[in-house]
Amino acid sequence: MSFLQEPKLSKYDRDPALASPLAAAVTTEDRETIAQVAAALKDRRMRLAFQPVVYAADPSIIGFFEGFIRLLNLRDQVIPARDFMGAVEQTELGREIDCAALRMGLMALQRNPQIRVSINLSARSVGYQPWIGILRKALRDHPRLGQNLILEINEASALQVPDVLAPFMADMRGHGIVFALDDFAAGMTSLRLLRDLRFEIAKIDGDLVKHVDTSGEAQVVVRAAIALAQEVGMYVTAEAVETEGEANWLRAEGVGCLQGYLFGPPTVTPDFRAFRHGRPSLSGAAG
Repeated sequence: MSFLQEPKLSKYDRDPALASPLAAAVTTEDRETIAQVAAALKDRRMRLAFQPVVYAADPSIIGFFEGFIRLLNLRDQVIPARDFMGAVEQTELGREIDCAALRMGLMALQRNPQIRVSINLSARSVGYQPWIGILRKALRDHPRLGQNLILEINEASALQVPDVLAPFMADMRGHGIVFALDDFAAGMTSLRLLRDLRFEIAKIDGDLVKHVDTSGEAQVVVRAAIALAQEVGMYVTAEAVETEGEANWLRAEGVGCLQGYLFGPPTVTPDFRAFRHGRPSLSGAAG
């Protein structure tokens, strides 16, 4: 071969992602999943599953319901969120998922004005005009709707765009909307974030809650998380509570609300009329 000729590149040289058969398989799987998600959104194959969040002091009373989006494939099977959320979080597809979840959550509130619902979103969606347009239109058409709406933003997402979140949260509080910091204490919680954004609710990450009644190491971390949340006036809830032992320990430590399969799984067919409802004071730690 002449030194003036460029070497012939194989497809693996041209696309480093194909150099590893495993990487190629993962990439293909991700692409297929994302395609399924895009098709589900286009065809409106989506549901909102509601899970109760109960008072620790009296689990028969529900403080609010968290809405989890469920996207369905062509066989009406749920596409697990863990399979696609990481891949779409920073894309427009992620924003469209947030739009769908918000739209369905607001519809549930309009039909059931006696309940309170929390909806998850990425902090990036706050700057996405279709999402904010859905929210503002609903608040114009139904001015009292905000009083029953909680918006959940996970800790990692909130840390990315605090300067965008702060004015948005201040504006929405004027409509009665409450904000929850999801996955609290899962990462490096920023004291400045807590000070500047002033979330009303801290939702302790479920991975920390697992076996908290028997794990001394977990207890140290969760106690610290509860103390920090209470110090800045956040109402403390705990996610992924699955055993009576976990619930009892969290209750004794001052957690205000509990959420998990112990109290009910997420369901797309909730009977809201069958539940007793309450409204957390959201004025700091539970008594």
